[in-house]
Amino acid sequence: MTTAKKLLTAEDLLALPDDGKWYELVRGELVEMPTPSFLHVIVTGRIGYFITHFVEEHNLPFVYGPEASAYMERDPDTVRAADYAIFARDRIPNPPPERGYIFGLIPDLAVEVVSPGNSVAEAQRRAQMWLDAGVRLVLVAYVSSREIVAHRDDGTAQRLGLGDTLTGEPVLPGFACPVADIFTY
Repeated sequence: MTTAKKLLTAEDLLALPDDGKWYELVRGELVEMPTPSFLHVIVTGRIGYFITHFVEEHNLPFVYGPEASAYMERDPDTVRAADYAIFARDRIPNPPPERGYIFGLIPDLAVEVVSPGNSVAEAQRRAQMWLDAGVRLVLVAYVSSREIVAHRDDGTAQRLGLGDTLTGEPVLPGFACPVADIFTY
């Protein structure tokens, strides 16, 4: 006799004891996330810095942050976290919950940083997952090759190297950052 695996909910994920590890929930199954490498943290911080600076400088209606969780599917539940994300302020309840997830609150822009030990195939799956959920711009930064692939909701993907400039369309028109500035380490 086969016993069915118990699927977890977003509430179960929140109730997990803090064991020092990071988890996501994918269609009800708990997935332990790898500890980010040093360069992963540096690249995430650099991208976050440039985006945050642009949003603040232009007084844009976004909130932002690292490890931004999104509750994107229900029954079975999926809760995933981007390395960095921005959300339109007008879609966030006021006041926002102090704890928990807001079902359906999906980032406008999500960043995934791929460390040397991470799978390129998994990075591509994550980018597609974000696009399928409604994210308008997904930036995938590859630490090893020092490249960024910008996936847009119109189905285009643009590979950018150290001599290129990253732009923020359709989410952040006017944003421009030399890719080389992100990979300064």
